[in-house]
Amino acid sequence: MTRLLERNSERPLYEQIYEQVRDDILSGRYPNGKKLPSKRALAEQLQVSLITVENAYSQLIAEGYVRAAQRSGYFAAYSGEAVANPGSKHRKLPENIKRDESMPQTGQQEFVRKSAGEEIFPFSVWTRLMRSVILEKGTRLLQPVDNGGAYELREAISDYLYRARGFYTPPENIIVGSGTEYLYNLLIQFLGRDKVFGIEEPGFPKLPKIYALNNVRFEYIPLDNSGMRVDELENRCVDIAHISPAHHFPTGIVMPISRRREILNWAESGERYIIEDDYDSEFRRNGKPLPTIFGSDDFSRVIYINTFSQTIAPSVRISYMCLSDELRERWREKLGFYACSVPAFEQYTLARFISEGYFERHINRARKRFKRVSELSDRLITGFGNVKISEENAGLHFTVKLTENVSEIVEKCAKCGIKVTPLKSYYASGTACESALFLVNYAGADEEKLIECLQ
Repeated sequence: MTRLLERNSERPLYEQIYEQVRDDILSGRYPNGKKLPSKRALAEQLQVSLITVENAYSQLIAEGYVRAAQRSGYFAAYSGEAVANPGSKHRKLPENIKRDESMPQTGQQEFVRKSAGEEIFPFSVWTRLMRSVILEKGTRLLQPVDNGGAYELREAISDYLYRARGFYTPPENIIVGSGTEYLYNLLIQFLGRDKVFGIEEPGFPKLPKIYALNNVRFEYIPLDNSGMRVDELENRCVDIAHISPAHHFPTGIVMPISRRREILNWAESGERYIIEDDYDSEFRRNGKPLPTIFGSDDFSRVIYINTFSQTIAPSVRISYMCLSDELRERWREKLGFYACSVPAFEQYTLARFISEGYFERHINRARKRFKRVSELSDRLITGFGNVKISEENAGLHFTVKLTENVSEIVEKCAKCGIKVTPLKSYYASGTACESALFLVNYAGADEEKLIECLQ
């Protein structure tokens, strides 16, 4: 590291250290396997606290740039091609577009299967925004919006993605639809029914049903410890890879930077595409959010998709996807005749909920609550003895290895609103899975009952 830290910058010191070490790894200054300075040595060199360096290294480990070896230290873990200017790979806000500095600058957040904390949702705020929309828009609410969605909502989403996910996409490149299932169906029409889709195995159980009902060919692609295997994409002649790299469901795997580069290279080497499903990126508990593959795409091969059904409530059937400039033009030509499927009233209300900062404040409250619930769930399950918990740092689920007291654990968790499901039930192709692995989903957990059970 040769650059000085900006002590007076609004950006946290740990984030500056993270970026410098990341850039040194990507540029080849620290090649794969090279040992990095110890936390203490780097803290002394930069004159910062030990915890600041620890937070930077934790983020690098989470993203797959660094691996930690017990009693040995930290080592570079990126084996891809050197990147001359790593920072330029991310889509940034154009200079002619002003960033709203009055908005809350949040970092990581969480995901919701049931709802992002129904009891803490600001209904009074939502109701007030609904009234203001009716008063200000009046009969204009009866008019159709652009086929991509109300511009106010797309603009609010664009600003939010820049703040929370670190990439900029113009509002014109955002498509709003009534739920991810609806957008999946549109993507099949857009990309072509003659294409072969690759889905993660194990994975989200609705996906194969959607592809099957659309009469398109799909292949189950096995995972390893880094996520979807690129060699299997090649072997099975897949054209479109449907992945959840930030936090795979159900295993919780986070795709490291080296695998992200591999899958991008795979897409760029032919007429191939990646559907990046970022379904629970808002709920990462420690460190800043992981970078998106969409933000590193220079060849218009990635389609980014996310939803508000998870972060607000299942009844809010509003999802969106981001396209590159090239794909957006193709979308206009091929599917531009479709009307937006989300009522204008709901879109305008959500736009104000986001642009006035209420969405991010709600997410932050939900994140704190689910962090407590996660810790209580950990304590409840580990109290039964021989268990091993993993992938608990993001989303609203984690995996656990249970070898004894299984029925008792499942029963006790159910009483607290926690769903424990065998991981093998998420395999559809008959692939063998260790029977002792379970998925623990605590989205619907009752915090008070959890505390009672522990007492």
